[in-house]
Amino acid sequence: MSSEHADRADAPPLTETIAPGTATDPDVKSAEEATVTVDGQDVTVPEGSTIIEAIEAVETEENVPALCYYDRDSPEAERIGPRSECRTCMVETEEHGMVPSCSFPAEDGLTVSTADEDATEARDVNLDLVLSDHNLRCTTCGQNGRCELQDASIENGVVEPRYGVFDDREAYEPLDDSSDFIQIDRNKCILCNRCVEACNDVQVEGVLRMEGHGNDTRIGFQNGSETMEDSTCVSCGHCVTVCPTGSLVEQGITDAATIPLPGFSQKNSIGKSLESTGKEEKGPMTRMKRDEPKDRSGEEPDENPGDWL
Repeated sequence: MSSEHADRADAPPLTETIAPGTATDPDVKSAEEATVTVDGQDVTVPEGSTIIEAIEAVETEENVPALCYYDRDSPEAERIGPRSECRTCMVETEEHGMVPSCSFPAEDGLTVSTADEDATEARDVNLDLVLSDHNLRCTTCGQNGRCELQDASIENGVVEPRYGVFDDREAYEPLDDSSDFIQIDRNKCILCNRCVEACNDVQVEGVLRMEGHGNDTRIGFQNGSETMEDSTCVSCGHCVTVCPTGSLVEQGITDAATIPLPGFSQKNSIGKSLESTGKEEKGPMTRMKRDEPKDRSGEEPDENPGDWL
């Protein structure tokens, strides 16, 4: 089954050494311009739209987050999602019942309700499920005050997640602080897959992947390394840009939004941190620089791009 999945015809080729993994999006866009009624308001959206775009075009009765969908205003080749991973965007339609608005095409004549009781409850339940597997120690997080999950929780009036929060100290994954450029805190990861898609489908660097199963699912590296320092990361920073939480943060601003408390910091709130091994600091790299070949004498070639091709 796994080999069959890897050979899917719908998985776009990247390079011989980069696997697209889970970053291939289904084609769920509308085939033509469509007029959709959202909470009693008619809105026309262009070809290639999903319901979430119609929702964002009007003033809706309820807030509809979409934590796994990003940058919908960018050119299609640079968009991330829709993936329907978090299901925090559920809405009710007269024609199809309850659907995820980020990944359902905007059909002409569709009637959508964001305030439907069942849809509202579904969004709340799914948001609470996301929160239950997230380290909610926001005061020690570099994204405090600029976190999409935090914003969604506030806008949806979450006071106390019904399924509890991820607060078992022994279950924390170590903070990966090994890279000179990007810090990874998997305890804040909501598995939205944005970073994997940005890395594989937009930047085409093939560094990140989803690995593991069930409760052990996590963001990993395609070269099998355990730390960001030992991965093939080129430090482009796109994964940091698209992360909706504090799971991926640029080094230098990891404490920018924290609230200092005596004896309580981001690192000791987790319990263990993976530090740099002291290797020579490496700057942002292109793939060609990383794979720079040696000539037949074993020496590095002159810095002439012609020698590398």
